Amino acid sequence: MPTFFRRRPIKPLDKPASNVEPRKYLDLNDYEGGIELGGSGPMVRIGEIYRFEEVKDLSEYVYNGDILIIDYTPVAEDELTLRRIISELKNVAKDVDGDVVAIGKNYLFVTPSGIKIDRNKIRVK
Repeated sequence: MPTFFRRRPIKPLDKPASNVEPRKYLDLNDYEGGIELGGSGPMVRIGEIYRFEEVKDLSEYVYNGDILIIDYTPVAEDELTLRRIISELKNVAKDVDGDVVAIGKNYLFVTPSGIKIDRNKIRVK
């Protein structure tokens, strides 16, 4: 076996364990409006759609450069409405040179320009 694959023995820390500060966690409930990261890049937005008329409001996020994940479970049984929603979202993606893909049976991902979705699954051997 090559030497770079061999494990090094674990060395004890110079500092005693009592001086180590506990990890600090953020309570996400304190940030209902979201955390402002300072960057002006695209954000991932998550939405739920109940009727066709809501497509216009949801598509504004894609036009503004955000990635949109839509849960369409409430309209999954209504095939006509679902086809209209998907068709309209495809038109939105075409307008902004983006992409649309369905993930699973309940989610649609809509991306703006510059972000394409690979349809191939990554399989780890």
